[in-house]
Amino acid sequence: MKKTCPVIASERSYVAEKEKFIPISEYYGEDTFNAKIMKVKLPRDVFKKIIEAINEGTILDIETANIVAHAMKEWALAKGATHFAHWFQPMTGITAEKHDAFIDPFGVGEVIERFSGKQLVQGEPDASSFPSGGIRATFEARGYTAWDMSSPAFIRRNGISTTLCIPTAFISYTGEALDKKTPLLRSNKAVNKSAVNMMKLLGDKDVKRVYATLGPEQEYFLIDTDYFYKRQDLVLGGRTVIGAPPAKGQELEDQYFGSIKERISSYMHDMEEELFKLGVPAKTRHNEVAPSQFELAPVFEEANLAVDHNQIVMDTMQAVAKKHKLACLLHEKPFAGINGSGKHLNWSLSDNKGNNLLNPGQTPHENIQFLVFLVATIRAVHKHADILRASVGSYANDHRLGANEAPPAIISVFLGDQLTKILDDIERGKVTKATDSEIIDLGIASLPMVSKDNTDRNRTSPFAFTGNKFEFRTVGSSQSISFPAAVLNTIVAESLDYLAEKIKDQCGKNINMNQCVLTVIKKEMKEVKAVLYNGDNYTPEWEKEAAKRGLPNDKTTPVSLKALITRKALEMFDGYKVLSNVELKSRYLIHLERYIKDLEIEAKCMDSICLSQVIPAATAYQKGLSKAIIGTRDALGKSADLSAQQELLKRVTELVNKIYGTNKDILAKIAAASSVHDEQKKAEMLCSKVKPKMNELRDYVDELEGLVDDELWPMPKFWEMLFIN
Repeated sequence: MKKTCPVIASERSYVAEKEKFIPISEYYGEDTFNAKIMKVKLPRDVFKKIIEAINEGTILDIETANIVAHAMKEWALAKGATHFAHWFQPMTGITAEKHDAFIDPFGVGEVIERFSGKQLVQGEPDASSFPSGGIRATFEARGYTAWDMSSPAFIRRNGISTTLCIPTAFISYTGEALDKKTPLLRSNKAVNKSAVNMMKLLGDKDVKRVYATLGPEQEYFLIDTDYFYKRQDLVLGGRTVIGAPPAKGQELEDQYFGSIKERISSYMHDMEEELFKLGVPAKTRHNEVAPSQFELAPVFEEANLAVDHNQIVMDTMQAVAKKHKLACLLHEKPFAGINGSGKHLNWSLSDNKGNNLLNPGQTPHENIQFLVFLVATIRAVHKHADILRASVGSYANDHRLGANEAPPAIISVFLGDQLTKILDDIERGKVTKATDSEIIDLGIASLPMVSKDNTDRNRTSPFAFTGNKFEFRTVGSSQSISFPAAVLNTIVAESLDYLAEKIKDQCGKNINMNQCVLTVIKKEMKEVKAVLYNGDNYTPEWEKEAAKRGLPNDKTTPVSLKALITRKALEMFDGYKVLSNVELKSRYLIHLERYIKDLEIEAKCMDSICLSQVIPAATAYQKGLSKAIIGTRDALGKSADLSAQQELLKRVTELVNKIYGTNKDILAKIAAASSVHDEQKKAEMLCSKVKPKMNELRDYVDELEGLVDDELWPMPKFWEMLFIN
């Protein structure tokens, strides 16, 4: 509900004043240049052209672009906009924009607001300072932004500034993708082509388009800004590199879905109001498992729009938090010892008729189709589990994966008992009947019946089927969902094409399409069933079992990223025109470099905090304790039992020495790694040599925190940050 100015309620004398609220439906999307606005602002023929261009991916002619640009400018000016910006998503993982004023000189000392079709369609920001993985040299500055018509332009307000933001792709002067949007758009085309071909093969001749849908569940923490700005590690790296867990964390399980505090609820209201104005379908909000942790879940949307909206969500969360004197933490593991944050990526496929292709149907045809797309996805995950793991690799996410709060690094598929049994029975040539009340008859003799939502959810599975979609649960909370989504689209496209060829070959021997499909599925399940697992993914037994099955278990990002430059990956992404070999290798290098930088930033924060805050606090405590010991002995004589104070002083002294020595060792190891010019070896060296020492250093500091006088400890503690908000 959107709040407007208070109005006097004259009807009832006992009510002096009340506030009028406007339903969300009346202002939803008001700050976006969406189809509803375009229909009003554009001539009918121009509106038809742009809708056709959006749906079919064609390019607008310059005359039409000029008309659209003029209407967009007039709409933006009426909203108070003074500038426009091509809004893009470089390989930094966040958004970028360059603002240009609408004004053009008009005579002497006069200007006119002007916005052309050329300015709308293409921009030219500096490309030299963004990560490129070797595609761009420092002196090669030219880059282009190209308007993405499938995502509506929107108004961004920042203080008193108002800007028209136009979603765009970002490419180099020589045509390579420098962003996260371009590969996603290409992958959308790839999965559309493969899925439409498969549906026509199965008999659905009138399908025109298939598209991926996404629903990213965004987790985040909120803490008071007074605490945030007193922690160098949070400000610079988004995570506390030191800090002992509080006496009470999430053990009592009283936070999850608990009552939302007033201050947080007010924040959520304002944040969601901004999102609704931008057409973001924020649907669900609730307390998460950890103290001061929350979640926002949207309604499913087409993949490209969902990616843009998730970036807007993260930006809006942090911007609105500041207005409430809160800091929004999107890091995957901001506090050791309690749950981190993920971004469960719900993925499915839909056609232009509104059908979810991963939804068990009510006719034989629909269910055959469902089984084909289900098995294609299972096969894709089995064959390309290593690439999926690489798509979510980051220094931050490594803190979370496998920590008994998120899925492990082993990528497996959960289907539930009944679907697993159905596929097993198909493989064995058996037929069974479901007993659930919601039975959907598959309608052919050799196929069993499928029950919808017939099993519990598995929160430990990295890739779980949840009724009509797959939930990819390993994506990190701070990550862009673009690359994981592009990977999913591409590997499923490849599997659909593979199965299509197998079905065609089989149908050469048998004209019954249903029987052809079942025969292919039967053979395919023998090859891919190793990736299916319905049990507890956290157990050591599963790790051993996964190794026997030959499933990859790449626990660290430096190891997992190598999957991006295998021959398999290079050929697939290039073959489907999603990423050329040069573009894919560049992403491998960018992610490696980011891992190295993130780790080194944390190490430098630890060094600064230990030398300038922790050790001075400890030595001040030592000094006071020493004086107390000497003073007590002087007052009570040698008979005074000071063993406890002396033991405490000794332990504090030992910890100070260990902290200083371990920190020095870390810096030496970083210096040694800096001389290594191979980025892969450098990342692996930092991961295997430096990261364990950082964990060791943290243990010493956290123990010291529990000994030093609370008044002397130089930074906010976990219990303060997590429970005082």
